[in-house]
Amino acid sequence: MTEEIHPGLAGVVADATAISAVNPETNSLLYRGYPVQELADTQPFEAVAWLLWNGELPTDEELAWLRANGRPFRPLAPEVRAAIDALPRDAHPMDEVRTAVSIIGADESAGEVLHETGPTREENVARSLRLFAALPAIVAYGQRRRHGLEPIAPDESLTYAQNFLWMTRGEVPDPVVVDAFNRSMILYAEHSFNASTFTARVIASTLSDLHSAVVGAIGALKGPLHGGANEMVMHTLDEIGTAENVGPWLDAALAEHRKIMGFGHRVYKHGDSRVPTMRAALGTLVEHFDRPDLLALYEALEREFVERKGIYPNLDFPSGPAYHLMGFDTPTFTPIFVAARVTGWTAHVLEQQAHNALIRPLAAYDGVPERHVQASTRAS
Repeated sequence: MTEEIHPGLAGVVADATAISAVNPETNSLLYRGYPVQELADTQPFEAVAWLLWNGELPTDEELAWLRANGRPFRPLAPEVRAAIDALPRDAHPMDEVRTAVSIIGADESAGEVLHETGPTREENVARSLRLFAALPAIVAYGQRRRHGLEPIAPDESLTYAQNFLWMTRGEVPDPVVVDAFNRSMILYAEHSFNASTFTARVIASTLSDLHSAVVGAIGALKGPLHGGANEMVMHTLDEIGTAENVGPWLDAALAEHRKIMGFGHRVYKHGDSRVPTMRAALGTLVEHFDRPDLLALYEALEREFVERKGIYPNLDFPSGPAYHLMGFDTPTFTPIFVAARVTGWTAHVLEQQAHNALIRPLAAYDGVPERHVQASTRAS
């Protein structure tokens, strides 16, 4: 009997999760049952991290505890800076982030002996919080290093979103910018068994450490068919230039069978439920920075592509120009995705190891039949 193959595991249900899902009736992405757009409208990103890890939104006391216990890990550790500085200055920022997380993991697990039960939940929650707190300094330094600038020390008086922007730009931006950035981080935080999350769960299922799972997830997210798409969106907009150029550019791109990044999603067939929230945030940024030209270009490409192909934007389409207006350079977009999605990845590591089964799928062999080495072909 021939096995049924599902390329890309499309349509395969690999396990159950209580962390997130898309409600097909409302087309809403849910985090622990909450529509993500409601969380983005009402919560700081730290509260959503707590929700993903613990299943409920934090009380005021719990949120204060999380913030207080995360602040000591905000500075860029000297050994992490040294590892980043050892990389070529033109290394992709995702390579910097991947290396930094590996260094943090090696430091935290130094002297530990692997055991058959794996790490405890308490150990993994503590490591999740420390990694969550440390990543903004890593991402911010990556951008500053590319531009020949020194790192900026964190400001303990600032929220997560404010401090992230402060360490990148050297100034606390307007509340409009902080709000848009906070919303984007919540929207990117989690999305069920996507490629990078599934990678993290596969690694966690071996009872490896949390940092190894995150390093693997970063490698998966680097690809342009996953996290790298937000960078590609900005490259596309830069290439087109103005709204007037959209039609001719799209004619050529479709004739060349180019993939237009920022459109389509395997899960959403009628539009990504996260887009309206991020599109609204982009609108506030366009008004704040007086960039109607960028919005006109965005809208023209969206309109033309939907009309011609019937494929709708995904979250990467509005987030790319939004991050550009916030002051991030394009190579930083995917590392920002890491800083957001680390909350979802680590929540899945916790869930995987709480009810663990080693993930080891089968493969249908389609190579040559069994054969044997002939005496005349033996190596001498």
